[in-house]
Amino acid sequence: MTQTIAPRVRTLVLLILAVAGALLAGAAPASAHAALTGSDPAQGAVVDTAPSQVSLTFSEPIAVGDDSVRVLDPKGERVDKGDPANPSGTTYSVRLVSGLPDGTYTVAYQVVSADSHPVAGAFTFSIGAPSETTVSVSAQGSDDGLVGWLYGFGRYVSYAGFVVLAGGAAFVLACWAPGARVRAVQRLVVSGWLALTAATLGLLMLRGSYITSGKVGDVFDLELLGDVLQTKTGAALVSRLLLLAAAALFIAVLFGAYARTADAVEPDRDGGGDDGGPDKRDLTFGLALGGTVVAAGLAASWAMSEHASQGLQAGVAMPVDVVHLLAVAAWLGGLTALLVALYRAPVETPVGRDAVRRFSRLAFGSVVTLAVTGVYQSWRQLGSWSAFTDTRYGQLLLVKIALVAVMVAVAFLSRRWTQRLADARVSEAAEEAERTEATERVEEAVRAEEAERAEEAVRAEEAERAKATVRAKEAVRAEATERAEEEKQPAGTAPAEASGTSEVPGASMAVEPPKASGASDAFDAEKAEAGQDSVRAAQLARQRAAAEAARQKRLRDADPNRFGLRRSVLAEAGVALVLLAVTTVLTQTEPGRTEQDARAATAASSSASATGQGSGAVSLTMPFDTGGKSGKGVVSIDLDPAQAGDNALHLYVEGPDGTPVDVPEVKIALTLAAQNIGPLPVAPDHVTTGHWSASRVQIPMAGDWKVEVTVRTSDIDQVTVSKNAQIG
Repeated sequence: MTQTIAPRVRTLVLLILAVAGALLAGAAPASAHAALTGSDPAQGAVVDTAPSQVSLTFSEPIAVGDDSVRVLDPKGERVDKGDPANPSGTTYSVRLVSGLPDGTYTVAYQVVSADSHPVAGAFTFSIGAPSETTVSVSAQGSDDGLVGWLYGFGRYVSYAGFVVLAGGAAFVLACWAPGARVRAVQRLVVSGWLALTAATLGLLMLRGSYITSGKVGDVFDLELLGDVLQTKTGAALVSRLLLLAAAALFIAVLFGAYARTADAVEPDRDGGGDDGGPDKRDLTFGLALGGTVVAAGLAASWAMSEHASQGLQAGVAMPVDVVHLLAVAAWLGGLTALLVALYRAPVETPVGRDAVRRFSRLAFGSVVTLAVTGVYQSWRQLGSWSAFTDTRYGQLLLVKIALVAVMVAVAFLSRRWTQRLADARVSEAAEEAERTEATERVEEAVRAEEAERAEEAVRAEEAERAKATVRAKEAVRAEATERAEEEKQPAGTAPAEASGTSEVPGASMAVEPPKASGASDAFDAEKAEAGQDSVRAAQLARQRAAAEAARQKRLRDADPNRFGLRRSVLAEAGVALVLLAVTTVLTQTEPGRTEQDARAATAASSSASATGQGSGAVSLTMPFDTGGKSGKGVVSIDLDPAQAGDNALHLYVEGPDGTPVDVPEVKIALTLAAQNIGPLPVAPDHVTTGHWSASRVQIPMAGDWKVEVTVRTSDIDQVTVSKNAQIG
């Protein structure tokens, strides 16, 4: 059964990577997170006289460069002059040369949104009447093509590296201390650090080309790199590299000093605390505190430069985003470390049931945290239930929620396998205790029998000694009798016998040296043989130990409960890979709230043209969102004749669906910053549903006036939006 595990694992991993790659490759180009919500002249508009400038209004602040906004005549020649300006709020303008002839003009823009994503697009307007144009603006932005694909892949690798680095270290510290000594776990965490470091360096090099030309040759442009370092995204990437240097020190201590204090085999205990001495507890606390700070800093490098840094409640959204990323790392990264431990941990350092239980508790806390922070982020990025189905961001978010639900279901199965593994361990422990007791009884019986045999041997030896004593006494008496008889014999026979007797010791002494030499040789031979026996015994012991380890591994792999746990954790990890790919695409997709605001602004502009609301000399359209219930909509202003002196002003408020709506209060203020005039308040009168007007609005002089509208939708929810209008 275990021989088929590796091929199946490889097949499943390849399928998962293929699905993830399809999601990344099949996703639309990285959508802009700042949307064009209005322009003056409007898209497709036909104006009677040539405007002096073109103004673009976006849903959030953007970064512009020298060529960020270009205006081209019907022949493709540029007719804009100077750099783009930011007269107010999220409105950006570029001045035009004077005396423009009639025809169709193309406005092309390429800017960078405040959440670091490039925004590109184009539209046309006409002077006098539409005409043919030779301008062909490419639909491909800088985020398309090879550079855009590499940048998206680098983002995926950076997320994956952070998850593995932070989650793997958390798994070792919080769930399985002996894992610090396991080579496979060490390689996993170090691989996460290497992946995140390499991806960060790659993103830093690609960033300049990604937000400008999109050309591969500009990747190594040092001037572009210098410009990137002065941006918010560049600062975030550099901060990430500095934090990774601190993370390298953390890894060295974790797999160095901390690993030496970890027990090779973790005792089965219900608590997750550390059983070491004060030094080990202090080291664990220091690593946990330092690792949390470094991980939070790494997570903040994303939060400070992406979605969370812009839009509603940015001060709350960024800490929430940091907590969200840490929870993702603890869950998915810890899951990856658990998978590696289940498949690659050596026999002498197995991952125990208590480690799995502690990770289960950690994962549960992470899922709860993800649910709370995810609900807040969803409200902030979508703003309405309809955005779940009407926007690409909402649709991807539904896919992400479904994948999280699948992971939670599989995690429940893993929890059941863990419980079965624990029950099996309990029964095995009981059987082991019974076997130990039986062995002790057998050993006690053997010891009793050996003691009895020893006692019998002692008694037999004593009897033998007694018999020997009797025989010795009899021999002494016989010898005494023999000597007495010899003394009675004639004296002449004694010398001969004495002479014969004296030859015996001499002969004995002559033979003695050879006997001594033979004993020495025998001793040396026995000693050499004993040395060879010890070498063979050591080799045999190693072979037996290796065989026993292999046998234990086969038994461990053949355990159906452990096998089921490994398969369920592998399934969780597979879903996690796809989830991470969807999350990466989600971070590159225009938020649903922004997309709906842009649609509402376009619909309001079209509605104004159809109903005659835009018949004035100046017509302004501004989306608003107060953040409260029914707080989204579009406000349109018509100012006629838009000249110095008396003017008629009409204000219209519409909901997201384009229907007129009433609000408790609207206020208007006019400011000419160039001459330090204003703000001049205007109090319009309510005419009918969604319509206010004011007559005899005095505008003292011509210029680029800022029109501010404050919309209040409840007692506490209000917002001020603005746009510039050329008067005179």
